Amino acid sequence: MWTSKRTNNTRIEEFFLVGLSHDSLENYYQVNFAMMQHHNYSLTEIESLLPWERQVYIALLINHVKEENDKIKERNMRR
Repeated sequence: MWTSKRTNNTRIEEFFLVGLSHDSLENYYQVNFAMMQHHNYSLTEIESLLPWERQVYIALLINHVKEENDKIKERNMRR
């Protein structure tokens, strides 16, 4: 009987690699660097995230940065 050498984890990893292949290698490194320098993530933490988790955290950080920038603009306009 023929048995598959591929595990379910391998299939899931391949799915995410194909599903998130729109991200360029340059962008991947730039985002990792920004997360490490400005938001105190470690490279180990970033690389241990599943691709969809990484996308969620990036989206949350983008929203946070926009909100902070809006607060700064508002404070500067009051002066």
